[in-house]
Amino acid sequence: MSEAIKPEIVRLTERFLAALAHERGASAHTLRAYERELHGFAAFLIAAHGADFSVRKIEHPHIRAYLSELYQRGLSKASVARALASIRSWFKWLARQGEVEQSPAALVATPKLPKHLPRVPTIEEMNRAVDGTADTEATAWPERDRVIFELLYGCGIRNAELVGLDLKDIHWANEAILVRGKGRKERYVPLGDAAAQALRAYLPLREAKLAAGKAAAATHRSSEALLLNARLKGSKNGSQLRLTTRSVGRIVKRIALAHGLPSEVHPHTLRHAFGTHMLEEGADLRAIQELLGHERLSTTQRYTQLTVGQVAEVYDRTHPRAK
Repeated sequence: MSEAIKPEIVRLTERFLAALAHERGASAHTLRAYERELHGFAAFLIAAHGADFSVRKIEHPHIRAYLSELYQRGLSKASVARALASIRSWFKWLARQGEVEQSPAALVATPKLPKHLPRVPTIEEMNRAVDGTADTEATAWPERDRVIFELLYGCGIRNAELVGLDLKDIHWANEAILVRGKGRKERYVPLGDAAAQALRAYLPLREAKLAAGKAAAATHRSSEALLLNARLKGSKNGSQLRLTTRSVGRIVKRIALAHGLPSEVHPHTLRHAFGTHMLEEGADLRAIQELLGHERLSTTQRYTQLTVGQVAEVYDRTHPRAK
């Protein structure tokens, strides 16, 4: 369908998604989420009001009606809140572009979500899980999987940042890793002794596996991905040799379950544990913010959790009126 005959709502939705991809450097995951939510909203409006319905005619009752339909489909409050957040972002962009005078989404209240802090494994539980990567019954490639745990928990990086690492991103001389985060922002994170030791154990085995590959051996040797899938399944240019985020999720869950961690453990749990354990051990919140790559300190504050006892202990130890 050409641009000329597309409904205005669809055209403006696609322009917004293009701006997210090219101007803001949004991740593929973020783009898919926005695309899903906004295309759903556009389809709802067109079905209810016709293809000629203009964005300037959209008012807050239209948005509330769409959210009501999402509830009727059985979506959770969290899912409806995500849809509303996408619509709000779209209208902010429309206002900046001069397509609307103001955002009707500002008049729609966000669904109240239950406050839920995911349980963070203790330091002892995390150490047991990391050490469990040596268990050959729970892992197909112990040395690689140890690197996965050491970088997720030891460096606090995201799953997508982990699988995106190349060999050149390991800066041995500076004892640091170059990480490409959200919005294409780069940051350096320290490479701890345990993570460095795990990498040194893995890299020779990685090279040996590549060299032993029977199919497309030259392509295998040219792969720059740090973490490879165990069977070296890849395309002709070697791009698919890289381990995927989905595979990392399966590896983390399998090893975690094998060593007593709860079933809801996933790669982000290890990142959450990284921030929480550093805070518990006395690290500065702004230092944790820098390590995690959070743009706002408020994100780090929500990301970490302190028990009431820990807060009381800090107060008793540091405030002059508490003594």
